[in-house]
Amino acid sequence: MASRGNIQTSAWRFVLVLALAIVIMTPTTPVLAKRSRKIMNVIDRCWRWNPEWRNYRQQLATCSVGFAGKMTNNIGLDVTHYEVTDPSDDAVSPKPGTLRYGVTNIKGKVWITFQRDMRIKLQKTLLIGSFTTIDGRGASVHIAGGGCFMLLRVTNVILHSLRIHDCRPQEPGPVMGPLAKIVDLGKVDGDAIRMLTSSKIWIDHNTLYDCPDGLIDVTRGSTNITISNNWLRHQDKVMLLGHDDGFLRDKDMRVTVAFNHFGPGCRQRMPSMNPSVKSQGNLFIALEAGTKEVTWKKGNENSMSWNFRSVEDVFENGASFTQSSIVGVGIKPNYNHQQGFPVADARSVRSLTQFSGALRCAKISRC
Repeated sequence: MASRGNIQTSAWRFVLVLALAIVIMTPTTPVLAKRSRKIMNVIDRCWRWNPEWRNYRQQLATCSVGFAGKMTNNIGLDVTHYEVTDPSDDAVSPKPGTLRYGVTNIKGKVWITFQRDMRIKLQKTLLIGSFTTIDGRGASVHIAGGGCFMLLRVTNVILHSLRIHDCRPQEPGPVMGPLAKIVDLGKVDGDAIRMLTSSKIWIDHNTLYDCPDGLIDVTRGSTNITISNNWLRHQDKVMLLGHDDGFLRDKDMRVTVAFNHFGPGCRQRMPSMNPSVKSQGNLFIALEAGTKEVTWKKGNENSMSWNFRSVEDVFENGASFTQSSIVGVGIKPNYNHQQGFPVADARSVRSLTQFSGALRCAKISRC
């Protein structure tokens, strides 16, 4: 049965909230540490203290914050638990036990885990369906050297504790998509994670680097996204939020970026199109050489059609934040009770983000 995988049923405003944790530096390697829950950020404090986390994996879905809200639509008695046992891949006819099979052939809610450490080279882009959780905790899982992830018109997706790097551009061709349907994809540029017209997505505790285009793209009207606890490094174009200034479907985009480490080697750290951005309680540490400016706008950089505001941020090593000239404009995330979370003082950032990136969790004890 192992070869088939283990399956069990059991107003015009783009708002980006940069919450608490953009740090241009190399983070501490994520390893098991017996530390007080007090120094964990609000997401990690929700589940990492539990030594029985393996037996309660679905608890993770109750821990998300920001615009994604709680991911409780991904859990319940109707979830299918699927274990990846085979690192191979076939883009059109995936074998049971492979990652692509679990993502495309399992109907309804699916929670995917990994039997062991593995490196997966995807033949083509992996199209991830709605109500899918890919949970890499407990194994060192690398998605590298081939296609990477695309979320196309989907909702309720969790990507957790994966190492996604060295993605490759893909030529047009057929792939198996959700519900085992063959999809003819066009050319793909080589992003690590690309979201198009998708909603309620949580990207947490992943390590992303060295891709030919970007690491995370949120475009084509995607909204209600939380990007948290990730380590993004060694990359030119790091994050794209919004398609372009004239794409009306991006007008209501809502993205929360919290507790992430950016760097080393990130040149364009937060590229985005015509946004309203409120940065609050963040610590920005510039590299010794290279770009010192945190904000970036594609096109006419002298345009004031965008609105960047910095509130209670800390800047070190020459880092700078160019604010717009619009006086008296404030940006509120307007979170509901499931989305809101406390913002700590920027001086706490190092301790609250020290475990950013994919976690290496022991088989027993805390993660």
